[in-house]
Amino acid sequence: MADAIVDVVVLIDDLFFQAKLHQTAKLTGITLETVTTGVQLLKSAAASPAALIIVDLNARQGALDSIKQLGMTGAPGNPRRVIAFLSHVQTDLAEHALAAGCQEVMPRSKFTQNLAAILRGAKS
Repeated sequence: MADAIVDVVVLIDDLFFQAKLHQTAKLTGITLETVTTGVQLLKSAAASPAALIIVDLNARQGALDSIKQLGMTGAPGNPRRVIAFLSHVQTDLAEHALAAGCQEVMPRSKFTQNLAAILRGAKS
């Protein structure tokens, strides 16, 4: 996506859910880039003006570490938002994500239910 301005960068390694994200982004007029590792997320976030970063905390490679790194490398006053989602029973992981710098952590079911509104929020 080198030529397009990216509104949202998402770390997710679930291919079926990636398709849902892309479909919803298209319907809402949002430009979305998906990556599958924390390293890729950090590279994409550094190269992109995306206002919203979304992290699947159940991604297998570097989800929590990438959130920490985003917080350490973010410029002061950067309006970039980081939202994460996970299974509703993973309360300890949710607390770790908030401590690492996530502004919001929600159960996957709530994230899915509100996906269109969350993506539209990247433009406001």
